Amino acid sequence: MAKAKVFVFAPAEKDRVGDTLEKLVTQGCELVQGDADWHNPMGNNEDEICAFAENADALMGTSIRSSPISRRVMEAAADLRIVAKYTIGVDDVDVDAATDMGILVTHSPTESNWGGVAEGAFAMMLAILKKVRERDEAMKAGKWRSHDLQGTFVGSRVQDDVEGITIGIIGLGRIGRRLATLLAPWRVRILAYDPFVERARFTLHNCIESDLDTLLKESDVITLHVTLNESSRKMIDAKAFAKMKKTCVFINSSRGGAVDEPAMIEALETGKIAAAALDVFEHEPLPTDSPLRKMDNRVLLSAHMVTGNRSSGIFPGAVWAAQCVEKAIKGEVPYHVINSEVLPRWIQRFGGKNLLE
Repeated sequence: MAKAKVFVFAPAEKDRVGDTLEKLVTQGCELVQGDADWHNPMGNNEDEICAFAENADALMGTSIRSSPISRRVMEAAADLRIVAKYTIGVDDVDVDAATDMGILVTHSPTESNWGGVAEGAFAMMLAILKKVRERDEAMKAGKWRSHDLQGTFVGSRVQDDVEGITIGIIGLGRIGRRLATLLAPWRVRILAYDPFVERARFTLHNCIESDLDTLLKESDVITLHVTLNESSRKMIDAKAFAKMKKTCVFINSSRGGAVDEPAMIEALETGKIAAAALDVFEHEPLPTDSPLRKMDNRVLLSAHMVTGNRSSGIFPGAVWAAQCVEKAIKGEVPYHVINSEVLPRWIQRFGGKNLLE
C-alpha cells in the first residue's frame, strides 16, 4: 500500500514543529515540505502549489498569502481528505470549494493564540491612550513632563461620577469576549456588534448590544475581531471611518482584508480619526513604501505577530493540525472542523478507511 501523502504547504519553525511532523512520518505518512522557515510557503504560485499537492491525502500549514489553497489546488488531489490550518483564520482556503468537493477544513483556535490576540489589542489600546511611546521619547530627549503628554482615563470613576470612555468591539467571538473580560475590572462602557452570536453573550460579557452605526458613532476606541469572509471583507470602509469620532482610536488585530486600507490611511492623514493600532494589513508583509510606515505616533504597527508570545505562536496550532491530519487519514472525524456540513458526505466516503494500516 502506498503511503499517505501529506503536503505541508506553509511550514512553520522547523526547530519547534519538527517533532510534530516527524510523528506523522513514523505513523507511515510521506511528508512533502520545504525548508521549514517562518511563513516560507512551498511554491510561490498556484501552478507550483498544485504540483506539490498532486495526489495528496492531506494538506496542512500556517497562513499562505502567495498562493491560497484554491479549488484548483484541491482538485490536484483527487482523494484529498483534509486541509488543516495551524492558525485560527482560514481566509486563505476556499472553504466553499472544499465543502463542495467533500473535503474537511480544520483550524486551530488554541487559547494561547486567540487569548494572545485579545491581550495584544488591549496592550495596543493602552499604549495609545496612555501615550506610552510619546512619554518615553520625551524622557529620552531630556524633557520632563508636558501637558500634551496627558493620557486618557479609560474606566468609569464611581467616586467622581465619571462614566469613562466607550469601547466598541466588532465581533464577539472568542477574542472579542476575552477582551471584554479583560476590560471588566475597569467598569468601562462596552458596545458590541455581532449579528452571528446569541444575545446572551452580550449580557454575560457586560456588553451593550449595538448596531454597527451606533457603535461607530459613539465609541472612543473601536477594535475589530472578525473572521474574514465575504460579509466582513472591507466592512470598515470610507463611510465607516466618516461616522467615527475625530478622537477615535481604531484597532485591527483580526485581518487586514476587513478594512479598506486606503480609506483608513486617508482618515488618519486628514484627521477623521485620531490614531490606529494595526497588527494586520491588506498586503503582507506591509510594503516598504506604505504611507503607514511614514506616519508619526498616530499609528502603532506590529508585523502580524500579536499571537507571538512565549508558549504560543504557531507551534500549538501545528500540533493540533497534525492531530487533525492523523485522525482524518485514519478515517476518523478530526476536531475543529470549520465546514461541518460536509461531514455526512465525508464519513460516507472516508469513514473508517485507515491509510496507516
